[in-house]
Amino acid sequence: MPGEPGSLWESITAAGVPRGRLYGRYVAVALADLAHASSLDGRLEELRDRSVLLLIKDQLTAALALIELDGVARRLVLCPPDLSAAHVPEVVRGTAADACVRDTATPGPAGLAIPCITAGPSLRPCGAEVRRRSRATEWILLTSATTGAAKLVLHTLASLTDALAGQMRPAADPVVWSTFYDIRRYGGLQIFLRAVHAGSLVLSEPAEPVMEFLARAATAQVTHISGTPSHWRRALMSGAAAMIAPRYVRLSGEIADQAVLDSLRATYPEATVAHAFASTEAGVAFEVRDGLAGFPETLLGAPGPVEMRVMSGTLQIRSAGTGKRYLGTGAEALRGADGWVDTGDRIEVRAGRCYFMGRRGGVINVGGLKVHPEEVEAVINAHPWVRMSLVRARRNAITGAVVTADVVLAEEAGGRSARPGPETLTRELTESCRRALAAHKVPATIRIVPSLEVSAAGKLVRPDA
Repeated sequence: MPGEPGSLWESITAAGVPRGRLYGRYVAVALADLAHASSLDGRLEELRDRSVLLLIKDQLTAALALIELDGVARRLVLCPPDLSAAHVPEVVRGTAADACVRDTATPGPAGLAIPCITAGPSLRPCGAEVRRRSRATEWILLTSATTGAAKLVLHTLASLTDALAGQMRPAADPVVWSTFYDIRRYGGLQIFLRAVHAGSLVLSEPAEPVMEFLARAATAQVTHISGTPSHWRRALMSGAAAMIAPRYVRLSGEIADQAVLDSLRATYPEATVAHAFASTEAGVAFEVRDGLAGFPETLLGAPGPVEMRVMSGTLQIRSAGTGKRYLGTGAEALRGADGWVDTGDRIEVRAGRCYFMGRRGGVINVGGLKVHPEEVEAVINAHPWVRMSLVRARRNAITGAVVTADVVLAEEAGGRSARPGPETLTRELTESCRRALAAHKVPATIRIVPSLEVSAAGKLVRPDA
């Protein structure tokens, strides 16, 4: 779609009455109904030109509020549902929020004298005049919501949709998107923006069992679906992945190792399996569809709307899709003077391929030698009886730290009749690591565990560095 997009509602309806629907856990809403109905209790006009805090648990209600408020509110502050109540006042101050939209499951900001409107997925008729769009709304996304100070990144609809060129129009064939992500986070928001332009969207809920969510997606005949590698590993472990038959499967948010890519290709042989890199600050960098971990080295330095380079070992990105700036007192610069955003993700180039080695701050120091946990996990995850793993440091009096690994096993593995016992498996995993890795990277201990903790953002919960 050339040029700057108007409001989200204007963009959705540019080609005529939208045909898509938004599917919540219990209710579905036709996008066309938003022309003359509102989820905001008939009080949309009260939020005009305000900085609006969205404190909403239910994703469907949040999605409707985003569509209704863009072009009306001065600012939309997208609070993920796991935002600690203790951090809400800080977010209010940093964003100068002067109004709040919540649902019945979410209390308003305690101790803060700002008006609140209660929203829900049930629509009430409203006059067409409340659909008047009068401004370019700022979208504020949080990069950290559960521990420490949340970073507040300012985007606009133009920066958020920069990666969607050619996708902001109805598709020739019906497209039904679904995502494990929460749409208040950057990855989920990208899927939401694609879906409302191209078709329909099946939304997940944080506490919803994987099997129930995928059953709903199957009922809606989902064609496109996204999640983190950890989301997908959990789906594969649940036995419910075969309930859907998508044409397109997307991974982002974590390193997509070869094992999870191969598992998804085997589960969905007719689908395109793609993995992408994006961050709240840097925007969308690339999508790879060749079925291989990493990305081609030729993308570095290539001219185009998104530029990438590796400086001091980390990936940097420059594009119109990057955030504009951080908000809040004492916020550092989001971009360098030349417009580049340092993602903090370490890159290693091998044989013309760029591989992600983990975050700059996530390195384990073993006697002065560096270990990237994700590199060790990729080796462990390649074992046919492993579904997922987490590598961490354990204190050691001699080296300062040693590497340990927790491993979740798969229920079955192609070509094997019976799963080996724990001792045999840990011995095989240790030998695999010794063959593939330097000695200091080999786990000193490997534990078989029933599960690993995954955050609300769909990522493995890693111990603090």
